[in-house]
Amino acid sequence: MTISVADVHTALQSLIDPNTQKDYVSSKAARNIKVDGNDVSLDIELGYPAKTQIDAIRTRVIAAIKALPGAGNVSANVYVKIVSHTVQRGVKLLPGVKNIIAVASGKGGVGKSTTAVNLALALAQEGATVGLLDADIYGPSQPQMLGLAGKQPESKDGQSLEPLEAHGIQAMSIGFLLEDVETPMVWRGPMVTQALEQLLRDTNWRDVDYLVIDMPPGTGDTQLTLSQKVPVTGAVVVTTPQDIALIDARKGLKMFEKVGIPILGIVENMSIHICSNCGHEEHIFGHGGGEQMCKDYDVEFLGALPLELAIREMADTGKPTVVGAPDSRPAEIYRAIARRVAVKIADKAKDLTAKFPNIVVQNT
Repeated sequence: MTISVADVHTALQSLIDPNTQKDYVSSKAARNIKVDGNDVSLDIELGYPAKTQIDAIRTRVIAAIKALPGAGNVSANVYVKIVSHTVQRGVKLLPGVKNIIAVASGKGGVGKSTTAVNLALALAQEGATVGLLDADIYGPSQPQMLGLAGKQPESKDGQSLEPLEAHGIQAMSIGFLLEDVETPMVWRGPMVTQALEQLLRDTNWRDVDYLVIDMPPGTGDTQLTLSQKVPVTGAVVVTTPQDIALIDARKGLKMFEKVGIPILGIVENMSIHICSNCGHEEHIFGHGGGEQMCKDYDVEFLGALPLELAIREMADTGKPTVVGAPDSRPAEIYRAIARRVAVKIADKAKDLTAKFPNIVVQNT
C-alpha cells in the first residue's frame, strides 16, 4: 500500500502538541512533507523554544507516521523558529530584540522580580536567546539575583552599553551603574522614565528572542509611560492570593489593557506554604484568588508558585531556582510557565513591518 501526503496529514492531525494544544497540521507546524515510495520526511517548525521537548515531539511524530499501513523509513526534523510579533500600535520594535515581555505587579513584595528572573532563565534553558532588563530604578534587585552585584558594563563606543551575562542570559540594570548600591535613587518620575528608556535603547542587545523587563511595582506615571513607549509584545502580571494584592493586580492588568498591551497571563506567587519539617500544606495568603481573577478578566492562569524558603535563598545567592535547583518542582513550574508564555506570543500576529519598505507619498 502506497502512502500519500494526505495520509501523513491524517496521521499528524491526530497528534496534539503538548504546549500549544493544537495538531501539527491546523497549526501549520508540519512543513515540507515528502513521500518517496513509502518513506516519509518532514519538518516540524515550532514557534516557541522547546529544547526539553524536541526529542519527545520527534518521537511521537515518527511513531504516528510509522503506524500508517506499509510505512517505511520516517525522518522528522523538529526545529524552533522564533520571530517578532506585533506590539502596541504606534511603537517601533527595538533593534536586536524580537519580543518584549513585561513582568509587572500592582504592588511590591509579591515576588515579581523573582518571577521575572526565573522566567528569563527558563526561556534560556528551553533554547531561546534571552535578555533581562531590570526596570526597577528605585530598587534594582537583578544584579544580586544574577550574581552580578558590583560588576559594571563596558562601553565600546562611549555611547552604548554592552549587557552583562549570567547563566546564559544578557542583563542590564541601573544597579550595574551605581557605585554604592545602598545610595537611594532620589529621582522624580521624568528622570526615571528617561533613565529606563536609555537603558533599554542604549544597550547592545544581541539578537534577543525575548527581552524580559522586570517592571517597577505599581501603576503610576513611570509604568504608564513605559507601557506607551516600550514595544511590548505582552505582559505577565504577578500577584499573591490575598485580597489586597489582587486589588492592585487588577489595576495593573487594566493599565495594560488601556494601552493596548495583551495580557499573556497571571502568575500566582506564594500560593501555598509547605512546612519544611512536617510537610503540612497551608494557604496562608488565601486560596484561588489568582484563578478567580483570570476568570473575571478572561485571561490565562499561567501557574502557581509555592511560598518556599529555598526560592528566596537561591535568589539571594545569585542562583535563582531554575539554575540553582533545576530538578525541583518550582523549577519545573517556572519552565512550564515560560513555555506557555512563549506559546501565547507565538499565537500572536507576526510583525511584518521589516518586510515592507517605508513608502512616503509627498505632494510635488
